[in-house]
Amino acid sequence: MTYTIKDVAKLMDISAHTLRFYDDHGLFPFVHRNKNNVRQFSDKDLEWVYVVQCLRATGLPIEKVKHYIEMCMAGEETIEERYKLMLQQCEVMQDELKKMEKQIEMLNYKAKYYHNVLFHEQEDLHNPFVFDNPINNTQVNS
Repeated sequence: MTYTIKDVAKLMDISAHTLRFYDDHGLFPFVHRNKNNVRQFSDKDLEWVYVVQCLRATGLPIEKVKHYIEMCMAGEETIEERYKLMLQQCEVMQDELKKMEKQIEMLNYKAKYYHNVLFHEQEDLHNPFVFDNPINNTQVNS
């Protein structure tokens, strides 16, 4: 089965513009074009779209994604380098995950705090605008 850019965009939840951009930058080297020069993606190409989409979502720059694809095309002699690239990107994502976990922890703390304020279990002591406002030296009510 073959898919157009529009089909792939819908199936993979990615914009057609982004797909064209990635293809123009050599990230889909196996995508063929029909006699009208329309890109035709195969089921196998959809797997590449997914891999590219995933790598880009991890923050891997386009140049490195392209290098990864070139390594895949080069064959088995690049497996160790591909392995190292994946490990490096996993480290990047682990660091991002730790940052996000801290942010979630803060959000949960604030949600609990506001829950307690909302249900009159504590006063809103963390809002700087409840107290003297240093900007105009006036009392501000929340």
